[in-house]
Amino acid sequence: MNKAITDGLDFMPPAFIDGLDDWSSTDGTPGSPTYNGAANASLVASDPDFGPCLELQKTETTQHLRYKGEVPILPGCYLQVKVRFKVMSGLFPSLRIAAWAGGTGGLHVTGVDETGPEFLPDTIGRIYEISAIVGTGDRTGVDMVWGTEPVYGHFGIDMLGDNGAVVRIESVVIEDKTSIFHRKLMGWVDVRDYGAIGDGITDDRLAFEAADAAAAGREVVVSDGTYYIGSSITINNPIRFEGTLTMPESARLLITSNFEYKTYEAAFGSEREALTRALAALFNFTDHESLDLGGRRIQLDSPIDVHAAVGNKDNFGNRRVLRNGSLEATASAGWDDDVVTSSAAYSTSNKLELTSVTNVVNIKVGALITGTGVGREVYVTAKDEALQTVSLSQPLLNPAASQTYTFTRFKYLLDFSGFDGLSRFQITNVEFACLGYASGVMLARTGNAWHIHDCWFLRPKDRGLTSYHQGCNGMALDNNEWGSDEYDVLAQDRVSIAFNTNKNDIKIRNNRAVRFRHFGVMSGGGHIISGNHFWQGDSAPVGDRTAGLVLTARNCKTVLTGNYIDNCWIELSDEHQNQSNAGPSAKPFGTLSITGNIFTSSDIPAFFTYIHIAPKGTDYSIDGVSVIGNTFKTIGGDTIDRVESVDTSDGTIDHSKSKNILFEGNSFQSVTYRTENPANVVIDQTVLSSSWTLSNADKVPFGGQVLGVASWAAIAPIQNIGGVDQSEFPYFDLAQGASGDEIKINWAAPRKGKLQLSLRCDSPS
Repeated sequence: MNKAITDGLDFMPPAFIDGLDDWSSTDGTPGSPTYNGAANASLVASDPDFGPCLELQKTETTQHLRYKGEVPILPGCYLQVKVRFKVMSGLFPSLRIAAWAGGTGGLHVTGVDETGPEFLPDTIGRIYEISAIVGTGDRTGVDMVWGTEPVYGHFGIDMLGDNGAVVRIESVVIEDKTSIFHRKLMGWVDVRDYGAIGDGITDDRLAFEAADAAAAGREVVVSDGTYYIGSSITINNPIRFEGTLTMPESARLLITSNFEYKTYEAAFGSEREALTRALAALFNFTDHESLDLGGRRIQLDSPIDVHAAVGNKDNFGNRRVLRNGSLEATASAGWDDDVVTSSAAYSTSNKLELTSVTNVVNIKVGALITGTGVGREVYVTAKDEALQTVSLSQPLLNPAASQTYTFTRFKYLLDFSGFDGLSRFQITNVEFACLGYASGVMLARTGNAWHIHDCWFLRPKDRGLTSYHQGCNGMALDNNEWGSDEYDVLAQDRVSIAFNTNKNDIKIRNNRAVRFRHFGVMSGGGHIISGNHFWQGDSAPVGDRTAGLVLTARNCKTVLTGNYIDNCWIELSDEHQNQSNAGPSAKPFGTLSITGNIFTSSDIPAFFTYIHIAPKGTDYSIDGVSVIGNTFKTIGGDTIDRVESVDTSDGTIDHSKSKNILFEGNSFQSVTYRTENPANVVIDQTVLSSSWTLSNADKVPFGGQVLGVASWAAIAPIQNIGGVDQSEFPYFDLAQGASGDEIKINWAAPRKGKLQLSLRCDSPS
């Protein structure tokens, strides 16, 4: 640094030949006497060594010479005062650099060093030079340490010792020597000092590396300019950008010290490029596990392809984190869905592939597939253009052998789909402001243990988060907010879905979702779904509703606990399992626990139910469904018939095979028939009969049958035709009536009385 150059400051006193009015014989303050006209001072027009110079005769014990101008003293700036002189005659005096320290208001600052080291010449006519450095800091090499109180000084020399000597002085030179202390004082190095040009054309990579090597813990400063860096570079010291960089797309800027989004934004001057470059560095070992967006809003007009940005990795398994900021989509054609219609063939013998696909070249990996016989959330996982095949994330539902399909590729703010495998990635405290233009996040092809928590998915156009293959295995979605762009659309007309999953062991906890078509469509099993509130009502006075959660594996091994399920239902389906009829190996619907949830609804028809089983084939069974301790409440004056049902539009349940169904401890409001299993029922037979018939249709779950009597007790006398109490035991005929939901209680002879029974819709295991 040199203030004379950078700030245009003038420290230099005028030459003596310009007049002695500027030179004081005392302290240099205003009004002090000058050497102009003094008897012991004269100007020499042409000394053979110095040219024009001042000649002084020493007449006082301490002879002063001070420049009357106020030389500024700046924090962090170090000045060198130097004088060349020679003794012409007389006894040799000692000389030193000297000054008067001035503070604010022209007051003298005392207690600071105002003199430099003394020097005693010993040869007449020999040229000597004395110097001293003055500055604010107490550093090695500073002769006059002034601190921050002085704001200017009057500088010159003192002559000490015997009088009579005649001394010629060439000039008083004052120079900015801060650069002497540059390494230790400033705490930074400038890339331009190491050869960087900054013209946007010359490759400055070597200069950046040299500056970084010299910094040794100090900050590397990239001063104004545009710097071209032709290949990947690692900066190990803190770096600050005043200028900007241009780099090839394949080159990476790896900052290992102050690795954060704002550094990359300063480096590249573009929000989009800064995020792209920073994400590329995140996957390339910058000694940081996380990229902090610094609370910044980053506007994007098209997707960030993270795999393309990284450029050199198809698989990555180390933990990485993106945190603390907002990604906001702006209106742009870059978000338009890619839609392709193609004919294709399908066979259940190869259930995860379409063959003979026309127009396959235009179909995008990650596209949603729709068409007759296609379940929800089926995606393209790969394609082979030469063979004209498309790989599927899930089997289809027995479509025609050849038919037309639509392939729709949504656009995501962050798209990780290009990675073959990406595990242990975490997104925390990030807002995905899709704003009806974009979708949120697409996961990698495969992966494990993603964590997405405390994020906002605001108005996704199509999807909040998509797993197009198996990148969701073991994923945790915690404490996120999901807000639909279809708030004012009727529930049955909505198309957006908060998230989907395809693999196992998913944790969905403490999320809140408002007015999507579905909160989640989940294949696989081993899921824990707890503490969520998903709300899917609309403004219709008696409105249709849609499923909140769709579990697409019959045997889903899933727990739903402590959720608030609002104006929607839980659906247990098998649309991703490609079986039209239950065979010996077909797994039943079950291993599902629904415990301690709040179910509520309003403005719904009487046939609305909260728990659906929706088989996609015939004669499946139920084994292992527990519905315990839930609250079912219909508000607003509406009453529903019951809380559970089987959707038989595409399949059936063989209730005679039901096992391990528990439906107890639930509370009901505005529900006509209160489902129970075991069901506590009472029959009050007032007419003598040897066969009493009791219907359990009001209580039996899922339209099932009465398959067992867990217990019974007479709660009033059992009497014969003569009114005499009887002590005999009845026997029971189960699964009676057209639907099998009746039971017959058989006696040895006509009887009347009152029994309490505990009936079961499931058989012993």
